[in-house]
Amino acid sequence: MPLIQPSHEQALTCRYHEDNVHICHEPAGDSGLCYWHDPKFIKNRPEDIQLLELYANRGGQLRGISLNHAKLAGIDLVRHHQKIGYDLSNAELYRADLSGGHLFNINFSNASLMKADLREANLHCANLSGCNLLGIKWVGAKIENMQAGNVLRQEKLASVAEQNGHKEQALDYFQQAEEIYRDLRKAAEREGLFAMSGKYIRKELTMRRHQMPKRCLKRFLSKAIDLFCGYGEAPLRVIVFSLALILFSAILYFFTGLNFDGEIHQFNLNNSFYSNLIVFLNCVYYSVVTFTTLGYGDFTPIGISRAIAAFEAFTGSFTIALFVVVFVKKMTR
Repeated sequence: MPLIQPSHEQALTCRYHEDNVHICHEPAGDSGLCYWHDPKFIKNRPEDIQLLELYANRGGQLRGISLNHAKLAGIDLVRHHQKIGYDLSNAELYRADLSGGHLFNINFSNASLMKADLREANLHCANLSGCNLLGIKWVGAKIENMQAGNVLRQEKLASVAEQNGHKEQALDYFQQAEEIYRDLRKAAEREGLFAMSGKYIRKELTMRRHQMPKRCLKRFLSKAIDLFCGYGEAPLRVIVFSLALILFSAILYFFTGLNFDGEIHQFNLNNSFYSNLIVFLNCVYYSVVTFTTLGYGDFTPIGISRAIAAFEAFTGSFTIALFVVVFVKKMTR
């Protein structure tokens, strides 16, 4: 975290630094901080856009700068002809106006962008990991390849609050996280980035689930849907579930038995390995036929196998229908 050394006298240079690595060498004011790091200066003058661009171009320390309420519409903070963009980590940009800004490949990690205006801004390849993204205006923002991190700041805070037994605080953070993911999902949809929007809708619904009482049926069903198909965004999970159910049912048939032309096909310790293998493969065949509801009729269940077959057929018809819906949803985007 950024550190500010105490000073009793006016410093010659800005006293902002982070672990003695990222140091600002700008002239300091009465507060001991330079113009860009001093939060008491609101950067809303017309010339501040050009001054900040010049400051960035000559290698000024951008980490931790204070741009709360700054008016920087259309600013160009692209580090041209460089692989690494400008580093504004830990910066304060509460309600900053960056609309229409050129922010390609910029690093905003752990910054506060709460309620910032990013409309029509170019955020291609920008790093927003660990940022406070609550209330951002995303309309028209170019967010392709933008990284918001796997876990939001609010998610981490919610988990900590939950572990410490602060339920109301955790609920508030989960609500904030849901709102952020909803805004990101809508922004991705507007840009036609459906893979990204699919990721965010899963996170949005996950945050909503965490707001439900832990032992309620609605939360259990939400978790089951997530595991089963990723809230409709993971067709591969449906395939894995189907294969697992077919194999598990085949094992049950192997021990409970099937009827074929009056002969019981079932595991028998007295039979050879090859004979039992043939029986098991027949059970796999019957399980596939039952799951897909083909029902050839060559094998028929007996005893408890009937209940297993009924459950598998019901689950199979539902799973196949769900897979078609999920697959079509993914492919038609």
